This record gives sequence, structure tokens and C-alpha cells, in this order.
Amino acid sequence: MDLTEDSLEVKTARSKKMMLWFGIISMVMTFAGLTSAYVVSKNRPDWLNEFELPQSFLWSTIVILLSSGTLYLAKKSILQNKRKNASALLVGTLILAVLFVLFQFYSFSEIIANGYYFTGSESSITTSFIYILVVVHLIHLMAGIIVLLVLIYNHFKQRYQEGQMLGFELGATFWHFVDFLWLYLILFLYFFR
Repeated sequence: MDLTEDSLEVKTARSKKMMLWFGIISMVMTFAGLTSAYVVSKNRPDWLNEFELPQSFLWSTIVILLSSGTLYLAKKSILQNKRKNASALLVGTLILAVLFVLFQFYSFSEIIANGYYFTGSESSITTSFIYILVVVHLIHLMAGIIVLLVLIYNHFKQRYQEGQMLGFELGATFWHFVDFLWLYLILFLYFFR
């Protein structure tokens, strides 16, 4: 009887992980399509070659990478039964996520202050693409923030511990993917001008 329950648990965990990976693969395909369109559009005569990304995008990159680190350390703390430490790290991850969003909006305001618009008659194809890439990423990041809130809630309800980490692992995988996705986008935008 235990063998059946264990195999059902294993099957459930495997199916949840597969569903997450199918979602991640679809997001990869979305951004692959968007960045491919960016590369193709780069050859247009109205492309802005002199456009510079604001420094605040670099700061947001540092912040988002730190958030992956704090989430990783939170998982280690949970597994070591250091609940207070894990709590602080999870809240720190959430604060870094919100800081990332604030840096993104600050970056948008810097771009607009420099006379580059994302929509309307004064916009360009270059800034419109940057806007689309960043906004679509921010939508995924908002989903990631909801995931972080669920992780924090479940942590405070003491649902995560050695042998019961599936929910945390799924949430952390999604969060690390969103972070990696931003790193890909920022490197792409800096090196494919």
C-alpha cells in the first residue's frame, strides 16, 4: 500500500514539474519570437542606432540576480530548519522583486526624458520593441511576485520542510527562470543594437 501512495506522489510531482516546464518552454518561444523580430527589424532604415539603454537597467539586473540568490539561500535555510533566516530571505526576495519593478519604471521614465517614446507619432520601432520586450517580461515578473507571495504564505504556515519542498521548488524554478529571462533580455539589448 505504501508503494502505491509513494508512486502516486512521485507521479503527481513529476506531472506538476512537467506542466511548469511546458509553461517555461512556451515563454521561451514567445521571447525567441520577439527577439527574432527585433533582429530582423534592426535592418530597417528607421532603426535608431545611437539609442542607449539607461544605466538603471543595469541596476535592475543586479537586483534581480540578487533576488535569485536570496531565494536560493531561503531554500537552504528551510532545509536546515532555520525558519527565521528563511523568513528574512523570502521577504528580502520580495523586496528585491519590487525594487526591480521600480527600476524598470524608472528606466522607462529616463528613456522618455531623453526624448524617446514607446508609442504614438514620436515613437520609433527601436523604442517600441524595447517597450514590448520589457513589458512582456514585467507581466511574467508580476506572475513571479504572486508566486513569491504564495511561497512566503506557505512558509509562514510551515508547509515547507525536508521531504515536502515540491511547491517551493516549483515556485523557485519559475522565479529563477524569470530572472534568467531578464538577464538574457538585457544582454540581448546591449549586444544587438
